[in-house]
Parts: sequence; C-alpha cells; structure tokens
Amino acid sequence: MQRVVLLLLIGIVDLTMCQHNSQFHWLSHLRGRRRHASWQADQVDCPLECDCPTTYFTAMYCHNRNLQHVPYVPSRIKYVYLQHNRITGIQDGVFDNATNLVWVVLFNNQLNSDKIGNNVFSKLKNLDRLLLDHNELTHVPPNLPKSITDLRLGHNKISKILPKSFEGMANLTSLQLQANVIEDVRGVFKGLKSLTLLDMRKNKLRKIPDNLPERLQQLYLEFNSIESVPEGFLTLCPALQYVRLAHNKLTDKGLPSNVFNISTLTELDLSFNKLEKIPVVSRNLENLYLQANKIKEFSLSSFCSAIDMTTFSRLRVLRLDANEISARDIPAEAAYCLRRVASIDV
Repeated sequence: MQRVVLLLLIGIVDLTMCQHNSQFHWLSHLRGRRRHASWQADQVDCPLECDCPTTYFTAMYCHNRNLQHVPYVPSRIKYVYLQHNRITGIQDGVFDNATNLVWVVLFNNQLNSDKIGNNVFSKLKNLDRLLLDHNELTHVPPNLPKSITDLRLGHNKISKILPKSFEGMANLTSLQLQANVIEDVRGVFKGLKSLTLLDMRKNKLRKIPDNLPERLQQLYLEFNSIESVPEGFLTLCPALQYVRLAHNKLTDKGLPSNVFNISTLTELDLSFNKLEKIPVVSRNLENLYLQANKIKEFSLSSFCSAIDMTTFSRLRVLRLDANEISARDIPAEAAYCLRRVASIDV
C-alpha cells in the first residue's frame, strides 16, 4: 500500500511540473528535441510529422513524409513545405492559425479539387507563392489571395478556368498552367496587370488566348493545336520578348503579314509546324527557330527590307533544319544581312 501511495505522489509531482511547461512537452519528448533543460516553446510547437529547425525560425519542413493530411501549422510559420506526400484534400480552417504564411509548397501530392475547401487560402493575406503543380486538380482553387505573385498549377487535370478564378490578382507575375487539358480561357487573364510570364504548354488550345496583359514578357504555348495568330497580336502585347509556338498547327494562311515584325521580340520559336515560308521578322530578333516545317525557299527579305552595309539583322541563332531547303538555297547576300549569325542550320 505504501508503495502505491508513493507512486501516486510521484505521478502528481510530475504532472504538476508538466503544467508549468508547454502543453507540447510530451511531443518534445517523443521527438527527442529536449536536448537541454533550457528548451524553448518555439522548438516544441512543431508537429510530430515535421521539422522546424531553430536556424530557420519561420520554416516548417514536412516533405517526403508520406503524409495524407496537412498537419497543424504554428502561428510563427511563414514557409511550409509539404511537397512529395499523399495529401488528397485540405479542409477550411487548416491555415487559420498561420495567417502570416508567405510560401505554401504542395506540389507532387494527390490533391483533388472536390476535397479542397472554398476558403482554404482566403485568409492568407501575405501569401506570395502557392505551388500546386503535379496534383489531380480539375479547376483553380477558389478565393485565392490577391497577394500571390507566383502561382503554379501545371501538371494537373484542369480543363476549364472560370471567369473569376484570378479576379483581383493584380500582383501575380508568374502563372504556370502547363500540362493540363485546357481548351479555352476566354479572357480570364485580362485583369492580371503585373503578369510577365504565362506558361500554357501542353494543353488543348486551338487559339492564342485573348486579352493578354500588356506587361507580359514571356508566352509559352508549345504543344497545343493552335492554327493561326490573330492580327496585331504583338501590338497588343508590346512588352513580349519570348514567344514559343512550337509543336502546333500553324500554316502560312494563319499568319497575318508582319505579325512578328515587332521590335521588342527577342526570341521566336515556330518549329514543328506547317509553315512553307519564312515569316517577316524584326531586325531586332536574336533567336529564330523554324526547324521541322515545310519551308521551300530562303527569303532574305524576311530578315532585311534592304541589303546594304548599314541595314542588317541582329539575328544570332537561325534554325531551318528539317525543311525542304538546303545550303545552296541561301543567297550570297545573306552574309551582309545576317552578319551576326554564327551558323545557319539547314
């Protein structure tokens, strides 16, 4: 009997001592974090499934843990890494305790649109980067914060983008939607005033998206089913420098004259299409890719309107291989017009 009383007293003493410490004391013990007597609360509020190194006070690393849900996120955390897990859904309120989150990294999971709450991200007013690529999403999550600058939704199963999906996101600079099954976007990018990069490779687009933002600099549309380029396309996007339209269904009929003759353009990729002529391009263009088309003649006027010592193209890379021309089709005057090209692949 005396032994039982003694054990009870010891238990009460331990319980009393624990009450003076953090409520996460038991979790700290399980994780083996209590290395010294002077442990701090910020070292023990980290969930069991993750690591929160003291050297990176605001970061929580939960990647490659075979997780099926988003764990508790302490209020001090600004960067949470949850990639390469098996998370299928996120309920509303999961991030409500950590409204100062700046980065949420969730790529390479199994996220399903039907299992993501409508307001999961809505309270994250400081969110800068949201990485949701390589999941099972069928549409863009609703009520995304207007603070986001980098949004990655590539390699999902998105087929349609609702008109208000990006409403009010004036800070968004990079939007990645590659490798989905999108057929039409119907002007959803119109209000994205800061957007400089739009990646829509490997979708099912039949035309170039309309109402593209004026500040757009990089447009990637490879591996679609685009048959034509609209009149004045680059005039409406005066900042565009890189346009990639490789692996589409472009024909000469689908290219208005001078549509690519814009001085801001630096790189143009039209390879793997059905073009029979070299389109007219600006003398400021530096890289032109036309390989694997059906081009039958080398037209020097496509690069220089006049041939003299003062008028020449700034082109450095020109690829014409896998077409229906050979080196002998290149006129001698090309040495003047294309004097900056190191070599021409034919």
